[in-house]
Amino acid sequence: MIGGHKRAKSTNIKKQRQAQIRRQKQAEEEVQAPRKRPGMRGWVGPGRGEAGVVQMAEEWRGTTVQACGLWPFSVGTGTPMVGVPLGRNLSSGATLCCDPISWFQRAKLISNPSAFVLGKPGLGKSTIIRRMATGIAGYGGQPLVLGDLKPDYVDLIEALGGQVITLGRGRGHLNILDPGESRAAARRLTGKARSRVLADAHGRRLNMVSALLTIMRSSPPTDREETILDRALKVLDDRLDGTPVLPDLLKAVQDAPDEVRQVALDRGSMDRYREITDGLEASLIGLCGGGRLGETFSKPTTSPMVRDRPVVFDVSSIDDSEMDLQAAVLLACWSAGFGTVNVANALADAGLEPRRHYFVILDELWRALRAGRGMVDRVDALTRLNRQRGVGMAMCSHTMSDLMSLANEEDRMKARGFVERSGMVICGGLPAAEMPMLQSAIPFSEAEQNMLKGWQDPPAWDPATNKEAEPPGRGKFLVKVGGRPGIPVNLQLTSVESGIHDTNKLWHQTSRVGSAEPAASETTDTTEATPVTEPTATTSEEIGQGTSGDRTSHTDTDVSTHS
Repeated sequence: MIGGHKRAKSTNIKKQRQAQIRRQKQAEEEVQAPRKRPGMRGWVGPGRGEAGVVQMAEEWRGTTVQACGLWPFSVGTGTPMVGVPLGRNLSSGATLCCDPISWFQRAKLISNPSAFVLGKPGLGKSTIIRRMATGIAGYGGQPLVLGDLKPDYVDLIEALGGQVITLGRGRGHLNILDPGESRAAARRLTGKARSRVLADAHGRRLNMVSALLTIMRSSPPTDREETILDRALKVLDDRLDGTPVLPDLLKAVQDAPDEVRQVALDRGSMDRYREITDGLEASLIGLCGGGRLGETFSKPTTSPMVRDRPVVFDVSSIDDSEMDLQAAVLLACWSAGFGTVNVANALADAGLEPRRHYFVILDELWRALRAGRGMVDRVDALTRLNRQRGVGMAMCSHTMSDLMSLANEEDRMKARGFVERSGMVICGGLPAAEMPMLQSAIPFSEAEQNMLKGWQDPPAWDPATNKEAEPPGRGKFLVKVGGRPGIPVNLQLTSVESGIHDTNKLWHQTSRVGSAEPAASETTDTTEATPVTEPTATTSEEIGQGTSGDRTSHTDTDVSTHS
C-alpha cells in the first residue's frame, strides 16, 4: 500500500508540472501573438456584426484657438484659408479661400496682386470675380468696375451701397477735361505732393484728348499738335474760372493766345497759325458735338466719381458695332478711375485719409482690347504698375485665342504677357485646342488639362424632366499659381448671391408678342373663360446649384461656411 501511494503521488506531481508548463507556454504565446482586432467594418464572419456601410464622420471647421482642445482628432486644412471663401476643394473637400489682394498682402503666396480668369461662356467666370469683389469689400477694399460692357456688376455694386455711373448716347456725359477730385485734394496738400497731384491731373487730361483724337483720325496727333494742346490746357487753367469742357479747349485754340502761338511756331503770321491748327480745329469740332463720338465727352460730367465707395461705370448701352465710341468711353473710364486712385494714395501718403486698396475689374477684356488702338498698351501699363499703385486687379476673357487674335503681332505678345504676369490664373472649362497656347503661358500637368477639357463638355439631357442638366463644368475652376499644382474648387453661392448674380434676367418672362389671343369683340360665348396660368420660367443661375425650383436645399449656406 505504501509503494502504491508513493507512485500515485509522484504521478500527480508530474501532471501538475506538465500543466504548469503548458500554462506558461500558452501565456508566452499569448504575449507574442497579436491580439485579434475587428476590421474597418467590424468582426468578420456570420453573426459577428460586420457592417455593410460605414457612415462618414461629420466634419466641423474652426480656428486653431477653437479646435486646439480636440487634439489629436483635428487635422489641418490642405488649402489656404486666407482670403475670400470660394468653395470646396474638389479633391479633399476642404474650403478654399482665395483672392489676389489677400494672397499678396497677407498670405504672401503670389508676387503680384492680380488674377486672370479664363473659361468658356456660361461657366461662371463673372460670378467668381463677383464673389471676390464681395469679400474684398467686406475686408475694407473698394471694387472698381471701370467699364461694365454687359452689364454684370451693376446689381452687385448697388447692393454694396456703391455708385453706378451710366454712360452712353443720351444717358450721361464724362468730361475728360474735368480734373475730378485733384483740385480739392491739391488744396489740402502742400509742397511737392500738391505739385504731383496737379501735374498728374494735367497729364491725364492731355493724354485723353490725344487718345480721342487718335480714335477719331485712326492716327495719333503730331508732336506740334500735342504741344499746342498742352499749352492751350494751361491757358484754360490760368484764365477760366470753373471746370473747362472741350468747347472751351476749341475756343482757346481758335482765339490764338500768345502762349499757344509761340509753341505753334507761326513766325508771327496769323495765316500760318490758321494753317497749322486747321486740322486740329476740325478734329476738336468733331469731338465737341458731332461725329462718331457724339456729345459724350463735350459736356460737364453727369455723375462725378467718388473715392470712398465701390464704383461701376455702366457702358452696356453702347452697341458693339460702335467700336470707336466703346473704345473712347473705356479709355475715359480708366483715366477717371486711376486718377481717383492716385488722389486717394496722395492723401493717404500725407496722412490726411486712411489707406484704401482698390480692386479693379476688367471683365470681357477681349472686347476692350479690340475696341481700338492704344487699348492694349493701356492695359499693359496697368498690369505692370498695379502693385506700385496699391491696386489689385482681376481680368477676364473667354480663351487664350481671344488674346492671340489681335491684328498686330506686337499686341498679341503683350496680351499673352497679361496671363504670364498675373499672380494667379483661374481656369474654367476650356477646349482641347486651347491647351498648347495655355501651356505657353503657364505650365499645366496632363491631369489638369484633362480636367479642364472635361469641364467644357455640354450638359446632358434629362428625359425625366425634359430639361438640360447642369453643365459639368459650371462653377468648377482650377486655381494655378506659377508652376505649383492647381487647386480644383467648386464655387458655391449663397441664397442672397443667387438673386444678384443672375445674368439671365431678360429670359425670366416668356415672350407673348404675336400670340393668337381673340379680341373682346370676337368672343361670342357668354361663358366666362378660365384664365390660363403661364408656366413660371426657371433658369439656371450662371453658377448656381440647379434651377430655381431646387434651390431651396442651398439656402442655408453662408459666405464663410459652405455646406
